[in-house]
Amino acid sequence: MDMSGSKASTSSPRRGLSGDTRESERLHVLAVDDSSIDRKLIEKLLKSSSYRVTTVESGKRALELLGLGKENSFFKEQKVNMIITDYCMPEMTGFDLLKRVKESSALKEIPVVILSSENVPTRINRCLEEGAEEFLLKPLRQSDVSRLHNHMTRVNRCGSVS
Repeated sequence: MDMSGSKASTSSPRRGLSGDTRESERLHVLAVDDSSIDRKLIEKLLKSSSYRVTTVESGKRALELLGLGKENSFFKEQKVNMIITDYCMPEMTGFDLLKRVKESSALKEIPVVILSSENVPTRINRCLEEGAEEFLLKPLRQSDVSRLHNHMTRVNRCGSVS
């Protein structure tokens, strides 16, 4: 898989090094997967397209970072433009995370994308009915990342998600 030829998905021509003034302008993705290999792949693909990426290993940790049910949130001052989550994880599935996000008045506008290595039509339909933007089969590919950009920019045009 050649990721070196990927196009930047933001209007900024700069890659957003630490301390770059454009760092805050880049779209921010929260990637949730219990597999460290899958987290690394997702992070690499998203960063190659100039996204800011935060990775966590569980739905529970994602909710903690998003501050669901808490006053202090890691992302209180940082906008999250999209959540990408694995469907099949211990303790809390990606479907459960999706439901919690969509039930939250503070988070419901954040697009959620579900990833799975299993192509189960009933599972896919259930996730889409509950508000998932997309249901993608693993492994995530660069062409998937390009499609996801449209979901993130649509939310930014319709209203800021904090």
